Amino acid sequence: MNDQYLIEIRLRRSDMPSFDDYPFALPAVRALSSLELHPAVTFIVGDNGAGKSTLLEAIAVAWGFNPEGGTKNLSFKTRPSHSELWKYLTLSRGVRRARDGFFLRAESFYNVASAIDRIGVEDSYGGVSLHAQSHGESFLALITKRFGGSGLYILDEPEAALSPTTQMSFITRMHQLVGQSSQFIIATHSPIVMAYPNATIYQLEGDELTSVQYTETEHYTVARDFLTHHERMLKLLME
Repeated sequence: MNDQYLIEIRLRRSDMPSFDDYPFALPAVRALSSLELHPAVTFIVGDNGAGKSTLLEAIAVAWGFNPEGGTKNLSFKTRPSHSELWKYLTLSRGVRRARDGFFLRAESFYNVASAIDRIGVEDSYGGVSLHAQSHGESFLALITKRFGGSGLYILDEPEAALSPTTQMSFITRMHQLVGQSSQFIIATHSPIVMAYPNATIYQLEGDELTSVQYTETEHYTVARDFLTHHERMLKLLME
């Protein structure tokens, strides 16, 4: 019996109107037939513009989260911006029901923080308005104070506001939550965050979405080569 919350994502390709139009023309969508998710942590990585955020957004909306982010119970709308992709996804759910969950979009987290202030639920986020903290502090407050375990957490670029040190703190907190029956789906560019052990990593290259090892990701090899040979790399970049 599979006790994870979300087992697989399937795209109903035969129902698609056209792969020539947005969002269906995005590489992440063109590459998708089915995506088997790890019971603990699944990473989706790739270059800018590949459609990772659009895919995560569609998964989140299909699950029932607010398109701009937040919990299922946080209902607000600043500006309709999400795509229709979620309508063409089939989610294969496990037998267990998640007691908690959150959809984090780095680009719209300000709107989520404003909605939290309006409805007055700051206590769930550490008792201090997220707007009264730095961007990084508010992200950490969300992860350490609001995420309660036994939940599905869909995170789009959680490293956006975090220093390298706090990215490592994020790994620690994520591991604690995994130990509390949580499941994560994360789109990231961070070679630190995606180093979380035993996770499934899907890498987008062209119109292919393939499972790779951490050390096979472009993010790892580029960061390793740059840090190991930074003077030579900088010389090449600035010639």
